[in-house]
Amino acid sequence: MHVIGGSASTALAERISRELGNAPFGIPFVKRFPDGELYVRVGGRIAGEDVVLVQSTRSDQDVLELLLLADAIREAGAHRLFVVVPYFGYARQDRLFFPGEPVSARALARHVALDADAVVTVDLHSPDTLRTFGKPAFEASGIPAIARLLRERPVDLLVSPDKGGVERAKRMASILDRPWLALEKKRIDSEHVELSLPAQLPLDLEGKHIVIVDDVISTGGTIVEAARLLKRHKVGAIAAACTHGLFLRDAFERIKAVSDALFSTDTLDNPAEKASVAPDIAQIIVRDLAHA
Repeated sequence: MHVIGGSASTALAERISRELGNAPFGIPFVKRFPDGELYVRVGGRIAGEDVVLVQSTRSDQDVLELLLLADAIREAGAHRLFVVVPYFGYARQDRLFFPGEPVSARALARHVALDADAVVTVDLHSPDTLRTFGKPAFEASGIPAIARLLRERPVDLLVSPDKGGVERAKRMASILDRPWLALEKKRIDSEHVELSLPAQLPLDLEGKHIVIVDDVISTGGTIVEAARLLKRHKVGAIAAACTHGLFLRDAFERIKAVSDALFSTDTLDNPAEKASVAPDIAQIIVRDLAHA
């Protein structure tokens, strides 16, 4: 088995190769022609081999690179191609909100799956998107990676910033054997929310070490408001943890200003990257794909 890391996921791809028993690892050659078109080339002898291609799709350029790399790997004669998309862009447009829109998550899933024998992603916005790939598709979770990190740190309470993240908080709480709660959220606009504590608390918050857990942190508005709310109740320390750290504009600095620590997994390169999903992705490849 060979592992190839696209330019959006080179470091994670190398970690996955190590988890797969130090599988041969390669970085493709990528450049732009003078007219702006993208050129890619994969090296090494992969004819007849199983290949794992790892590439997050945060940007349109990342998407195009993934599609071209998949085609190049097929042209090179790979036996099977497992496409790993740690962060799956366009996932939040997973249904029609207004007439005339595309279902972007479905459209991208279909194209990603064209040359793939199977697809692996991490913490999709909606698990229903898995069914739109048209190929075997698997979803790893970022929760175990964050839990492995938090085991080494003091944690008294896990907090979901809204009810939509209840299952995530519950699963993390089960792994760490800690209590959890979900905040009440009222969205004001695309960047502003109003948060409040539930009527019943599992413990007294004063002096406690709190970890706010979420799947994606983009603008950081919800995390900042959650931290401010908890600070008003005199908690001891606040950390924020997520699977996908987008940290748009000044989100990283804003969260750091109101928290004591900030963690994310390595699905995207960012300054908060402290936990790796490589073991969890490798487990899926070995368990569900390699012997299929």
